[in-house]
Amino acid sequence: MRPAVSRLLTAPSALLAAALLAAVLLAAVLLTGCAGGSGSSGSSSGSSPTSSGGSSSASPSAAATPAAPAVGECRSLTLVRATAPVDATSPVACRGPHTAVTVKVGMLPLLESGHLLAVDSVTVRDRVARSCPDSLLERAGGDESARRLSRLRVVWFTPSVEQADAGADRYRCDVVAVRDEDRLLPLPARLAGLLDRPRALDRFGTCGTTAPDARGFRRVACADPHRWRAVDTVDLPADARYLDAAVTDRGDSACEDVAASRADGALRYSWSFEWPTRPQWRDGQRYGWCWVPDAS
Repeated sequence: MRPAVSRLLTAPSALLAAALLAAVLLAAVLLTGCAGGSGSSGSSSGSSPTSSGGSSSASPSAAATPAAPAVGECRSLTLVRATAPVDATSPVACRGPHTAVTVKVGMLPLLESGHLLAVDSVTVRDRVARSCPDSLLERAGGDESARRLSRLRVVWFTPSVEQADAGADRYRCDVVAVRDEDRLLPLPARLAGLLDRPRALDRFGTCGTTAPDARGFRRVACADPHRWRAVDTVDLPADARYLDAAVTDRGDSACEDVAASRADGALRYSWSFEWPTRPQWRDGQRYGWCWVPDAS
């Protein structure tokens, strides 16, 4: 669950501000397969981004060794396929519609102390997860804040047991963009420098259908209709207790400053500070989000 606090400033001085909304637990991120992600966030193959490997009972039945994946290949994946541990989807032309781009390919880490591990073992999946970090989002350009605010996530895949038995020995790491809890967002023909492009976050940024502590809140890509937008992140102390009240107050104050800087002198403005999910916190994510209204 993801708690957030919202405030509405009704006067120029924060001393005159009245807190209108209290902390609420929100729904956890969808993607649970990205390192740090998701979910959101982090990322995560699964998110929201940011947690560890996706799961699915589905696997290709064909035992024939598939062609080895290659960096730069594009695929048309659904969200369900993107969160499964195995994917046999064939590459498509990157100039056409696609939702995933391969950014890393590696040899399966199947040996431990001279013993061969099963491709679907927890040890192998954890090793692959660690080899596909969120740092691969750097391929999309942008600074750290832009990558944190984007809906881009890293997901990963290994061969099925049957494919591994037939000789498949590579895993792959893909970048996808999570549109909402059901869909991925189409990617442009060229991933490199995506977040450096003007107004890139207007399409690939993180937005919400309402305030993040309100009933019915859904996280969506900013390409879709929304009412709030995540506009900045707040670094949190590495040694803090999760949901620590003092840390929440500091995060809330930082987000108030962000909202004030965007208010163009208005005396009335709103903001919200949101913690990472508990799984993201356990995975080492130490930043939260600042939200402001952004009807679109």
